[in-house]
Amino acid sequence: MPQFDLSVPELEAYEPPVEEPADFDEFWAATLAESRALGAAPTVERVDAGLTVVSVDDVTFPGFAGDPVRAWLTRPADAPDPLPAVVEFVGYGGGRGLPQERLAWAAAGYAHLLVDTRGQGSGWGSGGDTPDPHGSGPASPGFVTRGIDDPADHYYRRVFTDGVRAVDAVRGIDGVDPDRVSVAGISQGGGIALAVAGLADGLRAALVDVPFLCAFRRAVTITGADPYGEITRYLSVHRGAEERVFRTLSYLDGANHAARATAPAVFSVALMDEICPPSTVYSAFHRYGGAGTVVKDIDVHPFNGHEGGQAFRFARHVAWLAEHAA
Repeated sequence: MPQFDLSVPELEAYEPPVEEPADFDEFWAATLAESRALGAAPTVERVDAGLTVVSVDDVTFPGFAGDPVRAWLTRPADAPDPLPAVVEFVGYGGGRGLPQERLAWAAAGYAHLLVDTRGQGSGWGSGGDTPDPHGSGPASPGFVTRGIDDPADHYYRRVFTDGVRAVDAVRGIDGVDPDRVSVAGISQGGGIALAVAGLADGLRAALVDVPFLCAFRRAVTITGADPYGEITRYLSVHRGAEERVFRTLSYLDGANHAARATAPAVFSVALMDEICPPSTVYSAFHRYGGAGTVVKDIDVHPFNGHEGGQAFRFARHVAWLAEHAA
């Protein structure tokens, strides 16, 4: 697949148009306040996963509207000190799977909370365990257009709230240092991590790889690949709904959430990525931290598609946290 988007110099100078609703902050403040008012402490149940040097806990915490959300917490067994934590969100269609599938962060000395994505978990991997009990109006197959008529009804309003509540939850678990919590994710997980970085206070770092859910209007004009293709299909049927649709999506756009983030961040982008095109990633990267002096960097993979850096990213992330989030 050739490089199809802007050239690297153009990407580095790219200033995307901003579509940000005037009540963006009020909308999200009210959303989080409502869910936090309904929430309770997480439940943490030790699981025998057959591991000897890593402990596993099955965590259930209250997410959007108090709905129960599942997660796996892995960490070094018998760790003597409060541990820094990495809260990770998963890619589109996947779930938390099985706890033994992701042990790298625990092996590196971190508490790792792998968060289920409500209503997902049947597209790939080893499954998910969190339903989404909320309905929506007509939508194209997939998740992106669920609740597209109104930001208050949109699916990702619930998912992003779950992400913030995951940070709240891990901060309340014994053995976790509440002042050293970072967020991470790839693709959809990167988009959720971006939103949480803009919505949650006091994070140590954000590790954002080939993020989805950024610059929606730009995305649908340069790629037909799913999941952005779900928006295209919806609009091909609901003719004339563009402004309503993109207004709803502006409350979810990773570029708008990135502008409110304050934690150091390292991004990655792949120049042959048709699923999350490079210019959409740069739209969030350039706005990350707003007009402040937040430390940020972006790693470019010129010959990769949406797979990006894959396992090569882990060493980079560990080094980044050691330098910026110790």
